[in-house]
Amino acid sequence: MLWACELKPRHWWTEDLNVVKICVKLLHTLALWLTDARCQHYFISNCNLMDHPYHAHYAKSAASKLTSVTEAWFVEWFIGSYLRQCAQLCRPTYSVSRLLEDISTATKLQKALSAVAVERFATSRVESLAWFTGCQITITIQVSRDSVTMRSCLCWIKELTKMHQGLSVYFTAVIFLHVARITRKIVLRDDLLDILATTCLPSNDVRRCLRARHSSLLSLSQAAMLMKVVAMNSRSSVQLIEIELSKAYLYRALRYKDSDSESIYCLANVYLAALYYTTGQYQMATHYCTSVMMSQDHSQCSSHVVLGELLPKIEDEVDNVLGLVAFYQYVRTAALNQQQTQHVSVFNTELFAHYLHIRCLSVTAECRQLTQATLNADTQRYQNRFYESSEIFITDVLNFVNVINRIRHTESKQRLTEFNDLAEPAIALDLDTSELVELLQQSAIEHLNTVRELQARDVVSDVATVVTTDFEALYAYKCGQYQRCLHLSMLNVRTLIDGHIILPCVGLCAFPEFVQLMDDDIGLLVGLILIAGINRSDSKNQYHFLITQLSLSLYLMTQCQMKLRDTMTSLAQTLDHVEVVRRNVGYRYKQLLTLDELLLKLTERKILRYISDDS
Repeated sequence: MLWACELKPRHWWTEDLNVVKICVKLLHTLALWLTDARCQHYFISNCNLMDHPYHAHYAKSAASKLTSVTEAWFVEWFIGSYLRQCAQLCRPTYSVSRLLEDISTATKLQKALSAVAVERFATSRVESLAWFTGCQITITIQVSRDSVTMRSCLCWIKELTKMHQGLSVYFTAVIFLHVARITRKIVLRDDLLDILATTCLPSNDVRRCLRARHSSLLSLSQAAMLMKVVAMNSRSSVQLIEIELSKAYLYRALRYKDSDSESIYCLANVYLAALYYTTGQYQMATHYCTSVMMSQDHSQCSSHVVLGELLPKIEDEVDNVLGLVAFYQYVRTAALNQQQTQHVSVFNTELFAHYLHIRCLSVTAECRQLTQATLNADTQRYQNRFYESSEIFITDVLNFVNVINRIRHTESKQRLTEFNDLAEPAIALDLDTSELVELLQQSAIEHLNTVRELQARDVVSDVATVVTTDFEALYAYKCGQYQRCLHLSMLNVRTLIDGHIILPCVGLCAFPEFVQLMDDDIGLLVGLILIAGINRSDSKNQYHFLITQLSLSLYLMTQCQMKLRDTMTSLAQTLDHVEVVRRNVGYRYKQLLTLDELLLKLTERKILRYISDDS
């Protein structure tokens, strides 16, 4: 098929690309090698396959037959042994085989070959779409039924990337939905946390984590790797997920009680404070800063520095400080030819906790009108610790100057020499996963939209019509954005009904990972199929749980029209679309799409009942 497609723009019998002549010449060359016994072993040097007399006898017989091959014989053999079988695999609506009944001239042969090449190319697109759909179903079944581990997740990502870019993106989306589904019911399990990190971290970092046992130090290291990725990337839903995962690893580091737990306590708290600050949760950030500030003994800390390269976007002043010290380092090493003696883009852990605590108080003072005396008292405490600290970096000096300058530009303040002790912070014992669940669902939809765009790029219009916003419309409906969902669904219905469909594009695989995005009515339909005894984990029943893009779009369109109290005329038009689809769409797998057919019936019933009740 490949060479036939390449021949399509050109003539079959041209001198520069005469496939028949080339093949016959190669056969004659092989005959000459067999006659002269020039058949060296591919793997063993100085070994001729024709050395044995038994082989030599049959080699001469084969050489005699190959020598007698002519171009006319080869064409006849090729047509009978290959071309007619290819024609039988073409779509039945095209009578390609009739073109092969008369190939008496080169022109007729060229026409027949071109027709077979075109039809086999179209058939391969249908097979490709069916293969892609089957792979999606397999991925969903494996993740939903068997779940995954860090090792299997790495293997999935590696192999799917080799097969098709869209499959690796789809796998990530299903993983996000799988973790979101489980985490909605229970806390984020350690194994699910590791699986999420596997999809976000480079593979080398993940493999390093696989070889290590869980501990407080390892959890801190995993959080650091994620924070480094966050600091390097622009803000997106995936980055927000990575921030939540970093928090989860830091919580896990603090939860472990081992020989390293005391040494990483302050550093883990400071990083947690920075992450909460960057997500706008200033009260939580204050709590974790206070935990470090209340610690009386920092001698157990294995690291007294906060790495600037791991900090997420906090504020412009911190970025300016890091930029200045980086420039300072460059001047010393490059312009002044001084060797670098230490890493300067670091902060003293305790002093940075004081600084971040002041910044949190400043923000909450603006929001909650806290007294200036409270802010002054903490500034005084920060100043005392700054003067008493035995290890100060240039970054700490610049941060301290920024705080003092900020205080001086506020209204006149009372100088305090006495102040109350810090209150015991109310630290949460575990991560609030509600935000993570929402981010996972949102990012999954973004990944699924990317899959749709890749599908639309690869599918030709005469095979199937693929819309790219069906998942976006579903998520808009879930979020209560009915006007947007209606707009997207109407465009999708219009495109899909007018499009040519041989094989439908699957909108949803109704497994638990996707059911969480649907409403209760679709969930009930899935339940009915399960009650009927159809096991969705069985590959033989996989089509029973599929919903096509067209049926899903019609259902969402109907639901939004009823919620928005659309006109009876619009609903009547939607009903016409539903009836047309149920009556006329005749793709080959329709009889197996049980859930899809039930959804169309439910949509029709909803419209009829709504019109009846309104009248």
